[in-house]
Amino acid sequence: MKRHALIPVSLALAIALAGCKFGPNYKRPAVNTPATYRGAQAPDIDTAATSSLGDQKWVEVFHDPVLQDLLREALANNYDVRIAAQRVLEQQAQVSVTRAAQFPTLNAGGSYNALRLPGGLLGGSNNNNNSNSNNDATTSYAGGLTASAAWNLDFWGQYRRQTEAARAQLLATQWGSRAARTQVIQDVVTNYLQLRALDEQLDITRKTIATRQESLKLTQTLEQGGSTTLADVRQAEELLYTAQANVPSLEQQIEQQENALSLLLGRNPSTVIRGQKITEQPHPQAVPAGIPSALLERRPDILQAEATLVAANAQIGVARAAYFPQISLSGQGGTNSSQLKSLFDSKNVYMYASGSISQPIFDGGKIRANYRLAKATQQEMVLSYQKTIASALRDVSNALVAYRKTTEYREQQDHEVAATADAVRLARLRYQGGSTSYLEVLTNDATLYTAQLTLVNAQQQEALSLVQLYSSLGGGWEQ
Repeated sequence: MKRHALIPVSLALAIALAGCKFGPNYKRPAVNTPATYRGAQAPDIDTAATSSLGDQKWVEVFHDPVLQDLLREALANNYDVRIAAQRVLEQQAQVSVTRAAQFPTLNAGGSYNALRLPGGLLGGSNNNNNSNSNNDATTSYAGGLTASAAWNLDFWGQYRRQTEAARAQLLATQWGSRAARTQVIQDVVTNYLQLRALDEQLDITRKTIATRQESLKLTQTLEQGGSTTLADVRQAEELLYTAQANVPSLEQQIEQQENALSLLLGRNPSTVIRGQKITEQPHPQAVPAGIPSALLERRPDILQAEATLVAANAQIGVARAAYFPQISLSGQGGTNSSQLKSLFDSKNVYMYASGSISQPIFDGGKIRANYRLAKATQQEMVLSYQKTIASALRDVSNALVAYRKTTEYREQQDHEVAATADAVRLARLRYQGGSTSYLEVLTNDATLYTAQLTLVNAQQQEALSLVQLYSSLGGGWEQ
């Protein structure tokens, strides 16, 4: 009775052992995130609990229809996005490979043999007087079916921890794919805005050339009438040639920018269609930043770092399980017969089963070193995760202050261009009336051209700072 009573106890113990997993279960490390971002303005703080620019889809942030079409093309054809997608497929297959170690392996096969031996070989030297012994031959046939099974029991959770680590790596790869999408969106928008800024500078330069050509004609007319000197004509020519010299450089930059954008779109170098001007790009006065702790659930790079940490945490359990015995079961069976009709006869069936247990005793410290390595790697991933969060907070704060200050800078440049344009108008009137020299016109005209180009740069930086803020807040990986 006592022996029979031990059977369910032993069975329950075996089930309990089969269900245990060594190693720590993952717990997110403590992270000290501030209540608000440094650089956030009052409107941002008021709306932080309910909204964030990073929660918006990219079609809601970038309104230019042409830019939206370019973004869709890039997300479909960009090489980095496609490579990242293939890595996800690779890791999915790797999870299946790793998980297969948890299950038994089964194999089946069959064989057939035919053997023919001459009678002389069988008779040997004792049959030399028998003339038929060299002519008779013996033929034998044999065949059968075989099946085998083997199973390494996962009592200590080693294989399950390996599968856990593989699945975490798959999740990290998926977040990496989303991070690639975010980067491509940022790169496409950045290159597009830079292209539109170059277009605007080229347009300003051509308008300046047209104005200076008219000014040169006026100066030449005045010089012919004796109202001015040849020096004023040469100064007017100098202004004209300076503007004309900028055209080839701007055209070169535009074509190279189109080539860079074509690569992001997955195309060969080609012309890129345009949409809204740089001056028409959105720049809202107040941008909701949200709360910093939301970055932990939104930014792909942070989520990728955490998934990598989960994988490293599971590897501790894999290394810990190596201290304990490895238990395996194996078996083989089949049938064998010289006749097909008796192949499935019970007397021709054979089987074999065995079990083994192996306990590491001495390995020169390899298991202990692997365990220490897994723990050290996990601590490294903790620090990497925390650093990624700190870097994300820095990115948002930098983007917030950049957006605010570039807006202020652009506004001042607007005032400067307006004031300089009026100064040029007054200088030309004074020059035509003979109240001043052409030097005043020359100085104010050169200042206006420079101010106009600087204003375009300011508009570009303001637009790019919004792109950077959107990306740093974790937006852009979903449409």
